[in-house]
Amino acid sequence: MSLRKQLGKRGVTAGLLAVAALVIGAAFSAAGTGNAASSAAPTNQTPPTISGTTEVGSTLTATSGSWAGTTPITYAYQWRRCGTAGGGCSNIGGANSSTHTLRSADRGATLRVRVTAKNTDGSAQIESAQTAVITAATAPPPATGCPTGTGTADVAGISLPARLLIDGQSAAPTVVTPSTSDLVLRFHVSACGGRSVQGALVYATAVPFEQFNVPPEATTGADGWATLTLHQASRFPASSHQQLLAVFVRARKSGENVLAGVSARLLVSFPVNLRG
Repeated sequence: MSLRKQLGKRGVTAGLLAVAALVIGAAFSAAGTGNAASSAAPTNQTPPTISGTTEVGSTLTATSGSWAGTTPITYAYQWRRCGTAGGGCSNIGGANSSTHTLRSADRGATLRVRVTAKNTDGSAQIESAQTAVITAATAPPPATGCPTGTGTADVAGISLPARLLIDGQSAAPTVVTPSTSDLVLRFHVSACGGRSVQGALVYATAVPFEQFNVPPEATTGADGWATLTLHQASRFPASSHQQLLAVFVRARKSGENVLAGVSARLLVSFPVNLRG
């Protein structure tokens, strides 16, 4: 084979190798371009939101919103106090979590939360819409001292400002006479708008003293009534002209001071007929 033909073949071979190198280089270049395109800094798709009751003492909770970009994406929060129209915002010191408990300084303002999204390719920020104007904390309803429900109330569940009330009494016999050796008195105790009270301790004594003995305290039943039996003593009648027997009555809650707490006191009287 002549030298000219040999050189011609070598030239063709070199040309083919050069073309192949260009093709391979282009392939690697395209692959590199594809990898770069798949990497991106965070971009917001939907803004963050705030939920919760807008009154002092309540806790607001922020979402990060939705974001596109290379994962993983991390989020940082900054709560901002704004004017009533949502402008003039300033950062709240230390308020950099997804929740914020409203303070007295927030009253009368609105709040926004600024979310910063960050990944290996960059970062971006966006703020939420403003909240409603922050109001003062709602005052709790005043304590009633009454147990829940209706019907008979257990005295253990009654506390100030509720008070016991002695609202019913009866005597047997209905008229006290010199021959009345035993006087049976009954008293009704209520509270909380007329509910009968069970478990109240009732004390009763005739006034002046020593006309009848002082019986032990009696406990009201489920119907709110307590029964005490007084035995006639040496000082009855207190006067030859006596027409009434005065009785001091007290109802109380066990464990409380007899002169304080929910206790109630009442002076009642029953007719006396010394000719009977």
